Amino acid sequence: MLDAPPDEDTNPRPEAIWPTHAMRTGLSGVVAPRVIRLSGGTYRMFYTQILPQPGHPGGANDYDHSIARILSAHSTDGESWQPEPGVRLGPVDAGNDILRVVSSEVVPTANANTLRMYFECSAGSQSDSNSIRSALSTDEGLTWRLDEGDRLAKPGCNYSAPRIVFLDNGQSRLYCYERGLGIISAIAGMDGLEFQPEPGVRIAQDGPYDRYFAFAPEIICTPDTRHYVMYYAGYREPNRAFILRATSADGLNWIKEPQPAISPGPAGWDAAKSSEMCIIRLPTPTGSPPRYRMFYEACDGTAPGERGVWRIASATTT
Repeated sequence: MLDAPPDEDTNPRPEAIWPTHAMRTGLSGVVAPRVIRLSGGTYRMFYTQILPQPGHPGGANDYDHSIARILSAHSTDGESWQPEPGVRLGPVDAGNDILRVVSSEVVPTANANTLRMYFECSAGSQSDSNSIRSALSTDEGLTWRLDEGDRLAKPGCNYSAPRIVFLDNGQSRLYCYERGLGIISAIAGMDGLEFQPEPGVRIAQDGPYDRYFAFAPEIICTPDTRHYVMYYAGYREPNRAFILRATSADGLNWIKEPQPAISPGPAGWDAAKSSEMCIIRLPTPTGSPPRYRMFYEACDGTAPGERGVWRIASATTT
């Protein structure tokens, strides 16, 4: 799907494409895909590009000292993707103290011509406090204007990988990862701006595949039953991540399925980790069962400590 910049290009153009055989050792990576369907029937993918910070040559393999920005790619069929020129959202857009903007969620607003992006802002280490912020676009996601304030922030807490579900009563529920706890949720009114954390943990880090952490939820509501299905990244240990599945009748209480939906390995882009994902429904002939494509971040485990190169891969239901 989308490859990482090679080691030699530490200041890549957003639209750059490189040879597949170029040397990559994990200095740079692409992660956190989010795909929307555009008004003309084509697709735009928002994704995060991780790069080395000056003075910290470890790049993505030294994540706490890396920089990250949100880019986009375009596709006519959801299979072949062309990176687009320009940065959709960079650290400087979110504030002078920000080092990384990561993990975008893009949803419609009450204004039919406006999109809102929710994203993680980080000024340094993953152990530091950070926040979820948002921005607006009126041109299908090419340019963004920052909303004022934070959507979710609390001293001593680190949040990441936001996802939004619109409820029947007009409220918005934000799901995200809270470091040390697992997947939590927060609720907001119709404006989608003022989120209040809900009691409890939606997905706890207590299973055989998510005991290290439960991360990056993607939630869909099945149209036939009005039940919720969540896919999320379960880290069994720092160097092994699986894509797991859970179901819920109310969006608050979740039942984990016992086996992974996608497991890493034994080779290829996802040899070590299959992580943060998004799902789109593919066009389906009338009378045929629905089909879905999942885009997910994949790590090959080829760097020391089984870190390695992060790329964006995909899988499709049969």
